Amino acid sequence: MTLRKKALVLVCCAAALACANLHANAATGTQAGTSFKLEEATIADIHAAMKAGKITSAELVRQYLARIDAYDQKGPKLNSIILLNPQAMRDAQALDAEFKKTHHLRPLHGIPVLLKDNVETAGLQTTAGSLSLKGYVPQNDAFIAKKLKEAGAVVIAKTNLHEFAVWGETVSSLGGQTLNPYDLTRTPGGSSGGTGAAVAANFGTVGIGTDTINSIRSPSSANSLVGIRPTKGLVSIAGIVPYSYTQDEAGPITRTVTDAAKVLDVVAGYDPKDAVTAGSVGNQPKTYTAFLDANGLKGARIGVLKSFFGNGPEHTETNRVIDQAIESMRKAGATIVPIEEPIDANELVNKVSVHLYDLEKDLDSYLRTLPADVGVHSLKEIIASGKYHKGIEANIKNAVALDANSVEYKSRLIGRTDLQTKILKIMADNKVDVVMFPHQKRLVVPVGETQVERNGVLGAVSGFPSIVVPAGFSTPTATAPVGVPVGMEMLGRPYSEPMLIKLGYGFEQHTHARKVPASTPAL
Repeated sequence: MTLRKKALVLVCCAAALACANLHANAATGTQAGTSFKLEEATIADIHAAMKAGKITSAELVRQYLARIDAYDQKGPKLNSIILLNPQAMRDAQALDAEFKKTHHLRPLHGIPVLLKDNVETAGLQTTAGSLSLKGYVPQNDAFIAKKLKEAGAVVIAKTNLHEFAVWGETVSSLGGQTLNPYDLTRTPGGSSGGTGAAVAANFGTVGIGTDTINSIRSPSSANSLVGIRPTKGLVSIAGIVPYSYTQDEAGPITRTVTDAAKVLDVVAGYDPKDAVTAGSVGNQPKTYTAFLDANGLKGARIGVLKSFFGNGPEHTETNRVIDQAIESMRKAGATIVPIEEPIDANELVNKVSVHLYDLEKDLDSYLRTLPADVGVHSLKEIIASGKYHKGIEANIKNAVALDANSVEYKSRLIGRTDLQTKILKIMADNKVDVVMFPHQKRLVVPVGETQVERNGVLGAVSGFPSIVVPAGFSTPTATAPVGVPVGMEMLGRPYSEPMLIKLGYGFEQHTHARKVPASTPAL
C-alpha cells in the first residue's frame, strides 16, 4: 500500500470515528463538540471551549480529520497533506486526561498543529517531500517539534512542500502538486505551501513553515494567513532538513497574529544544537502576546519601499490592495514614509543569496547522519537515484556545480553584510519602525508556472525578521470566488518581533482582511 493510500485509510477511519462520536454526543446529550464552531477557531477559542466543557482535544482532532477527509483528496483535492499522524488521537486523549486531572492547560494544550514535512518528528516519516527519503522515520524530534509537544500541541499531520524546500510552487515527488484553496488553478506559494493551504482550509489550528528565501511568507501571502520569519537565530533549525544553514529559519503560519505570537512564544529560544540561537539570549520577551495592541499603528512610522512594487498590468491587482492597506494604516494613526532608495529583489536572489551555494554541503551534512537503510547520503546520490521531482533538477544540479569555498561565495557573504547595513541606514535616515511592501509584486502564479517577483529575499538574506499579514483580495473571478489573497510584508531590525507583532496586530484589528476559502466550507 502506498503512503498516500495509507494516509487516506487513516483519514477515512478518523472521519468515521468523528461521525460516531458526534452521534454518540447527540444520543447522550454530552456537550463536547455540540456548540463549538471549528472553522477559524483560535487557540483562545479552543481553550475557552475546553474549560467550558464544549470541546475536547480528541473531538477537535476528529473534526479536523473529517475536514481533511472531505477536502484534501476529495472535493477540491487540495493535496496539502503528506502523512497523517496515527498517534494523534491517542496523544489528544492523553492531554484530555491530563486536563481532567490537573484542570491546567499548557500553552498549546490539545492544539492540532500542521508540521511541514522537513521537520523531523519522532516516529513519523520525514521526507522533505522526496521519494529519495521515503521510509525514513526519525527517532528524535527536531527542536521545534519537541517544544511544540512540550507545550501540549498535537501533531495532526505532516504537510507537503516544494521538494527539499527548493522553490515556491509546492510540488514534490512524494506529495505531488498542492492547490490554492482560494483558486484551485493557482499554486499555494511555497515552499511551505502545504502548511499554508492546510491552515487556510482549517485542517488544523496552527502550522509551522520553514523559510530560506520566501517560504513562510509566500504561502502566508497566497492563503490569507499570518506568517513570521523570525530574526535569524531566534528559532532553532536543528532537526530540520537543511537548505542553507546561513539563511534557513522556521516559524509560525497561522490565521491570526495572536496565534502566531503564541506559537512564537513556544518555539523561540536558545538551543545548544544550533549555535546561532545563542544570539537570542536576552533578546526574547517574556511573551510576544504582550505586544498585541489593537491601536498598535497609532504613532508608528511605516516606510514604504517603492522599489518592491511593480508597475506593469500584471501588478495592478496587488498594487490596488496594498494601496488600500497603506490608506488603512494612515487612518489607524500611522505616518507613511515613502522610501525611494532602490533595492533590487532579483539582484539579491541572483547575486547575494547563498542558498544554492550552501545546498550541497549543508544537505550532505544532514544526509550523512541518516541510517544506512535510507539509501541516499548525499545530494549527488539523490541525483543519481532519480527519485526527485524533475522540477527541482536544474537547481540541484546547479548546486553541485557551485563551490562554497569560492571567491564568489565569499563575495556574497560580504554582500549580505552590506545589505544589513543598507537596511539599517535606510530605516535610520527615514526614522521608520519598519519597511513595508507587498510580499509578491503580482498574484501568486498558476499551477505549472514558476513563482516570480517575490520580495521575501530581503529578510532571508539580511536575516532580519519580517511578518506577512492578510492585506486583501484581488477582484473575484470564476476560479477565485472571493478573489486571490494578497499579503503585506513588514520587515524590522534584528529582534524587533515585538514591533512587528504590534503593528501586524494593529493592522489586522483595523482591517479584518482575512476571508475563508469558498472551496472548503463548514461540514
